Amino acid sequence: MCFRRSRSLLISAWTVFGCCALFLLAPLRGQEKEPVIESLDAKLQERTTYLNPDFLLFSGDAKKDKKIPLVIYLHGAGGVGNEIGKIKGQVQRVVIGIRKFRKGPCLVVAPQCLRDTPKGRGTWTPADLNVFLEHLKATLPLDERRIYLTGNSMGGYGCWVWGGHSPKHFAAIAPVVGGIGRGGPKAVTDDLEEWATNLATVPVYAFAGAKDRVVPAERSERMIAAIRKAGGKRAKIKVFPEEGHGASRIVFSTEEVYDWMFSLKRD
Repeated sequence: MCFRRSRSLLISAWTVFGCCALFLLAPLRGQEKEPVIESLDAKLQERTTYLNPDFLLFSGDAKKDKKIPLVIYLHGAGGVGNEIGKIKGQVQRVVIGIRKFRKGPCLVVAPQCLRDTPKGRGTWTPADLNVFLEHLKATLPLDERRIYLTGNSMGGYGCWVWGGHSPKHFAAIAPVVGGIGRGGPKAVTDDLEEWATNLATVPVYAFAGAKDRVVPAERSERMIAAIRKAGGKRAKIKVFPEEGHGASRIVFSTEEVYDWMFSLKRD
């Protein structure tokens, strides 16, 4: 009898614990909604070279009659291709971070770069991304003064190159372990000074890992130094001394980047 009673009490305790756990997790689960797969307008597709027409949209609790911030996430090299589901895991880290730290309501979108095209291997280009943003502005209830750009690795390069050509779009740019040259992770663009001059007009917060053997932290440090030299007073960098190329796991799971990003508006 004692055994049965103890077992019954134990089961009851676990039941109560389980219900409490589910209650506590319910808000987070409700926030982690699945993305919608959207597509570029057919005419706009014809103007792109390396973009998959499909992209991911996390709209959360957005309302059509209210304009809200937009975060654009550019994936790393592991996400290239024509299967849009490949990039879901990457961008979801950002979505979860935004919701965890209560920065919503907010739209989050993630385009995909094709691996192979008739014009060669895919890469992030300002021409493609400007077309993509043109579509977003025409179809989403976004606040054009609060468009934020971030990305990891190859996506960090995308942040540098897009922001370096079209800074006027963004309220803030946050490249993570990003390269600064089209020729590969360790390449350096010949247009560094031009990018820096343009990026001096927008807040930039770069992140890198001191032990990164894929894209040396020096690349982000060099870019920030060039921006500051060009007069950029809102450019800063954080280098994690014990992190390598996976530094994004810290960046997107802590509050700092979201506090910085969502505090800014474009003039």
